Amino acid sequence: MSAQAKHLEFAPPPPPGTGRSLTLALFVHGLLLVALTAGIQWNQDNPVSAEAELWSAVPQAAAPKLVEVEPPPLPPPAAPKEVVKPPPPAPDREAEIALAKKRKQLDDEKKLQQAKDLERRQAELKKAEQKKADEKKAKLKAEEDKRQADAKREEERKDKDRKDKEAKKLQAQKEAKQAAEEAKKLEAMREDNLKRIAGLAGATGSDNASGSALRSAGPSDSYGGRIRARIKPNIVFTEELVGNTPAEVEVRCAPDGTIVGKKLVKSSGNTAWDNAVLKAIDKTEVLPRDVDGRVHSPLLISFRPKD
Repeated sequence: MSAQAKHLEFAPPPPPGTGRSLTLALFVHGLLLVALTAGIQWNQDNPVSAEAELWSAVPQAAAPKLVEVEPPPLPPPAAPKEVVKPPPPAPDREAEIALAKKRKQLDDEKKLQQAKDLERRQAELKKAEQKKADEKKAKLKAEEDKRQADAKREEERKDKDRKDKEAKKLQAQKEAKQAAEEAKKLEAMREDNLKRIAGLAGATGSDNASGSALRSAGPSDSYGGRIRARIKPNIVFTEELVGNTPAEVEVRCAPDGTIVGKKLVKSSGNTAWDNAVLKAIDKTEVLPRDVDGRVHSPLLISFRPKD
């Protein structure tokens, strides 16, 4: 685009009605030309002549013959006025200044918008990078928390196992101590019974007995079998065991044979067999008397799974 075209783009518009004025002027000149042509033709028409005879009583002299005088030539028709185009408006300095200011303002606004867009893109990029860094940090923190939680659970498990072992050890020591105390008590009771019956007469031993007491302190040889025969049918156990380790149970009875207490002294190594024996003793309720009519208490009875 040329400088003149740029100037005309921002120049004031031309005055309205120029085309209409030019058309009207041409129309008026055309009408004037038609009127002049018609007038010239009218003046060139031949005049109508007429002859007449006049009779008069008094003779009169005739007037001289009329001589026609040619009319003066008509002026040439006026040529149509040339339409003069208005000269192009001179460049307006103020308009150029205003245009330059407008361009500068547009350039400034464009630069400002570009700067804002660049700043916005940088802010979005920074925000995206910060979000990515936060997500990575959160992921690392979650992994660290999980690792710490796993380590804590593992430590708690080890601590629980250690406490369980210590508790089992203490329980075993306690049971061993109780068993030792019970054994001492049983031995003391036996000794008391021996001392109590040492001086009694009417011994009831067999012919080949070598004791000095009136009757044997312990049960007869067949009493243990009778006790097991009474309890064995009440044992309910369906599992198959590899070994045949006995479960030893201490049973306490009232003088009439009623079972008043029981205690597992030595386990067979199979909890199910031990529990089956204890339940069978509870189900038996009453033990038979010995051959001498007594019910011995306490009794230490062993039960083998494969007897």
